[in-house]
Amino acid sequence: MHLSSAHLPTPQGPGSASGAPELPDGFADLFTSRYVDTGELRLHAVTGGSGPALLLLAGWPQTWYAWRFLMPALARDFHVVAVDPRGVGLSDKPRDGYDTGTLAGDLVTLMDSLGHPRFAMVGHDVGMWTGYALAADHPDRLDRLAVAEAAIPGLSPSAPVLGTRETNERLWHFAFNRLTDVNEQLVRGREGVYFGNQFAKKAGKPLPEHAVQYYVDVLASDPEALRCSFEFYRALDSTIAQNEKRRTRPLSLPVLAIGGELSLGAAVGATMRLGGADVQTVVLPECGHYPAEEAPEHMLSALSAFLAPYREAWRSHV
Repeated sequence: MHLSSAHLPTPQGPGSASGAPELPDGFADLFTSRYVDTGELRLHAVTGGSGPALLLLAGWPQTWYAWRFLMPALARDFHVVAVDPRGVGLSDKPRDGYDTGTLAGDLVTLMDSLGHPRFAMVGHDVGMWTGYALAADHPDRLDRLAVAEAAIPGLSPSAPVLGTRETNERLWHFAFNRLTDVNEQLVRGREGVYFGNQFAKKAGKPLPEHAVQYYVDVLASDPEALRCSFEFYRALDSTIAQNEKRRTRPLSLPVLAIGGELSLGAAVGATMRLGGADVQTVVLPECGHYPAEEAPEHMLSALSAFLAPYREAWRSHV
């Protein structure tokens, strides 16, 4: 039986806001970790700031920590909720439920529990998959959606199995991650090799060594964390089937599509235009796959401009 959120313990250790390495100055004064009981599972979120609610969802294989450079500035205008979805970080790690429909439902319940019937959202990578699902499945909940650096299976055209060497370097993990057991057997004990390679190949400029090590340590600390990192991909058959239905109902809310110049670039916007009618595109210069860490100033500028109408509408009603 789950405890009510008011009686849950305070998150501790490296996965929490108090235990993560090299956070921006003053971060601990603004943000705290908390567990939220959704009724089905316990999710970990780092929350702080005041204003309309803004949900941040990182991608594979990262945690809430990916947003650390943006969070203090965003907290001046928004109540920020940076969440570890099921299977990630300090959140519960059930055996199933990694299709984007279930993941989106988790987040809606999370925001209900935190008292936010409406909110804006930013999703990166796999978080972009879930953001699209949430906007499509729960259109009454989201005011604005910003997404970054992903194609969306079932919405985007599938990449060829035999593409260019560059395409293979970026996308081979899709097939590998969908395997049943052998991927876990090959990666366990070699998490630094596998995930380190992913960060090195996709970043336009190297991420800080301590950040990469932090992500690797979180994944290596618990066999269930490694298993869950693959479950998002193992659930792709279900996610693709869901997205083929979602694309028949184009999104009407404003969408901001962010790409890195050295990675997907304008392709992020092209993907979202397959599923939405009101899509803006921003390409961040000299940036690879991890804009919140590689180009936080540029990403903050893009998000601030896009979210300004949402913020002003909230202020006019308080």
